[in-house]
Amino acid sequence: MIDAEILARTAAYTLEQSRVGLIESVVDHLLLLAFLFGGLRLYDRWISSLSGSFVVSGLLFFLFLALAQTLLDIPFSLYHTFRIENRYGFNTLTKRLWLADLLKSTAISLLLLSLLVSGALALVRWSPGFWWLWVWGFFAVVTIFLIYIAPYVIEPLFFKFSPVAEEGLEEEIRAMMEKAGVKVSRVMQVDASRRSRHSNAYFTGIGRVKRIVLFDTLLTQMNHREILAILAHEVGHWKKRHILKRLILMETGGLLALYLAYRLLQWGGLPGLMGLSQSSFPAQLVILMFLGSLVAFPFTPLSSWFSRQHEWQADRFGCELSGAPDALAAALIKLSGENLANLHPHPIYAIFYYSHPPAVERVQRLRHYVQNKAS
Repeated sequence: MIDAEILARTAAYTLEQSRVGLIESVVDHLLLLAFLFGGLRLYDRWISSLSGSFVVSGLLFFLFLALAQTLLDIPFSLYHTFRIENRYGFNTLTKRLWLADLLKSTAISLLLLSLLVSGALALVRWSPGFWWLWVWGFFAVVTIFLIYIAPYVIEPLFFKFSPVAEEGLEEEIRAMMEKAGVKVSRVMQVDASRRSRHSNAYFTGIGRVKRIVLFDTLLTQMNHREILAILAHEVGHWKKRHILKRLILMETGGLLALYLAYRLLQWGGLPGLMGLSQSSFPAQLVILMFLGSLVAFPFTPLSSWFSRQHEWQADRFGCELSGAPDALAAALIKLSGENLANLHPHPIYAIFYYSHPPAVERVQRLRHYVQNKAS
């Protein structure tokens, strides 16, 4: 059970996050509309004056946009981290560490953006009739490569990983993984408490061999049975091939989107939709991304529904693997209380945006599942 004081803090935390999130969303959308219907023409003309190269001008186009977005996000990030998260006891970041994280994440993002944009534009120039197929293949290869190297190259730039310090826990985890038929290379804990008191656990790795990472905050909040129940849930995602299914769906959708982009760019009428007589290839891509977001929005509930179904399937598998549905229910309640998660979101908002069912619903379904198995 979650006591009344935590429920009150949860309501206040949710309300404050929602208010700031709403303001940020309104500001972002107003700036986007102002850029599309007022600034795009001037920006496009300015970028074109910097370089006559198709690839270089396109790269500069997206790099400056990314930098502008980063700068615009800074005030909201500062307020969220050092006001809201501080007020509710979550933040452990120092301003120095926050700045270091910002600089490192920005540098990595710009480096990856440069690779993707320059590679994609080079393919567009190289194969005007089939660039959509080549770009899709290029993005797919880079995505898989990043999934593979991120735990070894990118994550250590921000976090320190070490063997699990809890006595006996690694042996219990390995025994459960062996029972599930999952090969585990390493069981690690990460110093997440340097930045936040929020907790989590996750798997990394491509193929049959996995690495398990536990937040050090999780180790202080949960007992062994609860940690095993959480990891059993994560095994459920792997055994049910949820990650693979999402990756296939994402790549299929990406291929379709790139082909539609190719056809619409051939049509030549995109600049006119924004009141422009003409615009560069990158500017037309920005218009396409805006229109694509409008078309994709009605499908948000469907995507969220599939994700919630996967969560329930993983919950059920986790119960069968660990044999401790009560431990999973207790872990969900603890996670909700420790993270001040909204237990009763508005149903319409949850339908649209919740990738996980609310904790109350998950616990109720777990109890019904146990009762049905017993009967």
